Amino acid sequence: MSWVLHVDLDQFIAAVEMLRRPELAGKPVVVGGRGDPTERGVVATASYAAREHGVGSGMPLRIAARKLPDAVFLPVDRPAYDAASARVMDTLRSLEWGGRPVVVEVLGWDEAFLGPGAGHGDLGDPRGFAQHVRAAVLAATELTCGVGIGDNKVRAKIATAFGKRGEGDGSGIGYLTAVEWYDVMGDRPTTALWGIGAKIGKRLAALDIHTVRELAESDARVLADAIGPTMGPWYHRLGRGADTSAVDATPWTPRAHGREETYQADLTWDVVPGELRALTARVVEDIDREGRPAARVGIKVRYRPFVTVSRSLTLPAPSHDLSVLADAAVSLLDRVEHDRPVRLLGVRLEMVEPEGGYAR
Repeated sequence: MSWVLHVDLDQFIAAVEMLRRPELAGKPVVVGGRGDPTERGVVATASYAAREHGVGSGMPLRIAARKLPDAVFLPVDRPAYDAASARVMDTLRSLEWGGRPVVVEVLGWDEAFLGPGAGHGDLGDPRGFAQHVRAAVLAATELTCGVGIGDNKVRAKIATAFGKRGEGDGSGIGYLTAVEWYDVMGDRPTTALWGIGAKIGKRLAALDIHTVRELAESDARVLADAIGPTMGPWYHRLGRGADTSAVDATPWTPRAHGREETYQADLTWDVVPGELRALTARVVEDIDREGRPAARVGIKVRYRPFVTVSRSLTLPAPSHDLSVLADAAVSLLDRVEHDRPVRLLGVRLEMVEPEGGYAR
């Protein structure tokens, strides 16, 4: 059998902060914004102790403070998380499985897929190697992780959650293959699948599809008509846990860069263009580091209290000129209403494809 492992670090951002401040271990820790819950901002992550009180990622900091006034609130420190993530990924790349270096596909700061390298020998029990992965990460970084074992990436990803929720053997390791798929997943709601959130779950429910088994047994043509010719059949395959994609170590190449700012005081429309130009300048620095000009410009405007609109346009020709890109961003303001104060602005620059296209 072909094995895939999914590695997911436990409460990663909060764990990094606890390593820097050991006195926070076991306490409810909330990281987000500038660390001030009286300001506007959202939770980037919450420690397990904070999650027990209903605090979660994406929640406004003020609401988190109401739920848990005694929590420790900390500001986001991206360089620290970048450095910690790099140590974890370097540790994973140093491992061998079946006598060959593993293939590591990085998914983000805190997770990655692992697969055996080409020409490997006997892989042995994947549970044993999963334990080795957990031990190696802990020894090198002092961070703990869960590991999911599957016969493809979809099942490995889902298996990780089982291990973390204690549905496995208590080792922090989950296991899921085609053999167990329907016994384990069949009666669960479609939202238990990786890639199906509440919004898609509701659309599937409108088609009288509520469980994973019902999704797997549905008509792919009906899903294509209702959800789209690409995504409909993809959700159908997801219901069967099907996935043929290989673990790929090719570095991810960004298609776009963006920046956004939540303002502590609502903006009046006379200052919005200037703020948008300042944001554009920051994003231009990001795409300059990529060495590719922008082909498309987009903006996000969030009004008070929390209504968000987005607008975008394709440039006549790709450009990395700040004045051209800032003018384009500001021109998009003509396509939004100016009837309410603004609490958030965002700018997104989509770059031209790299030579040879995107590897993945």
